[in-house]
Amino acid sequence: MALDLSDIRRQLDGIDDQLTALFVQRMHLASQVAEYKKATGKPLLDTGRERQILNRVTLAAGEELEHDTKMLYQTLFSLSKEYQARRLFTASPLVALLEDMARNIQPHLPNRAVVACQGTEGAYSQKACARMFEYPDIRYMPTFNDVFAAVESGQCPYGVLPIENSTAGSVTGVYDLMEKHQFFIVRAARQRIDHRLLALPRTAIEGIREVVSHEQALRQCGAFLAAHPNIQVTPMANTAVAAAYVAHAGRADLAAIASQDCEQLYGLETLTDAISDTGNNFTRFICIAKDPALYEKANKISLMLSAAHRPGSLYRLLSHIAASEINLTKLESRPIPGKDFEFRFFFDIEASILDQDTRALIQHLKNDSEQFVFLGNYEELR
Repeated sequence: MALDLSDIRRQLDGIDDQLTALFVQRMHLASQVAEYKKATGKPLLDTGRERQILNRVTLAAGEELEHDTKMLYQTLFSLSKEYQARRLFTASPLVALLEDMARNIQPHLPNRAVVACQGTEGAYSQKACARMFEYPDIRYMPTFNDVFAAVESGQCPYGVLPIENSTAGSVTGVYDLMEKHQFFIVRAARQRIDHRLLALPRTAIEGIREVVSHEQALRQCGAFLAAHPNIQVTPMANTAVAAAYVAHAGRADLAAIASQDCEQLYGLETLTDAISDTGNNFTRFICIAKDPALYEKANKISLMLSAAHRPGSLYRLLSHIAASEINLTKLESRPIPGKDFEFRFFFDIEASILDQDTRALIQHLKNDSEQFVFLGNYEELR
């Protein structure tokens, strides 16, 4: 008997209508369960009950469809919990903070500010800082930790730090320090990186025996350095610090990987500008502050959290975001010191805390996390 596509589709439509009616009924019952748990003080999450349901429905579905059935019901669980959270949404210290930020939204960062940056004049952090503030009073710090400490102590209201590069990946030292210090991200910027090989005037590239720069810059120029195995590579605190070092060392066999600004600042010459592994080289910088603040055009949220060390815990967190139809733009994992094979996660999502559903999502993520830090809601300059 030939298949009739129209008849099959009519049957599917009928099943979809039944599924929709049953889904609505299920969500209303889930809401009643949440009301009961709230009244009796029982926790909203019941992993044992979820496991019982999964065992029952996958067995009923049969071996061929058991995995698909499991995925379906895990999605249903996530949707139910999101719905329950919206229905029972109540104030908490985190929600109170987010609502206060939303009420006191400000038009823009101040034009003038004292800002901590790592390195010295000519650093890429300085270029990013100049994009974020029209008249910054930059205080240069020896290390990334000093930038965080200056902001945390109140010495500088703001700090600018690199967080990731388009070719070399995350600046791991900054991510590690993000777990140690208390701060909020108030702005970010993508800064184009234009590395050059700089040396003293009248230096021949054939005579270079040592290249100095920041470890990230060295990684971003890995192909060039691999093609010159006779050159010794020496990491330094910053590209601009490396350029200053070359300027004062007086050596004809020494060069730095740094920006064109450093060439002019320190009286150096460009031996070659074809040194980066890619011409599309960008570093993302964040501007941090001690106190939370929300500025107009803020459309990105950063979160730091750790999931329970058991199967499915990260999936549950991701499913909350998926159910909210919010775009996840970054997921970075970092080992938790002192815990074997346990990780802390850094999330970037495209959203605004001006939206109540987003605030509810953040609270729900916190509820399902062992540790949770709201890092900020901010605009990213491109």
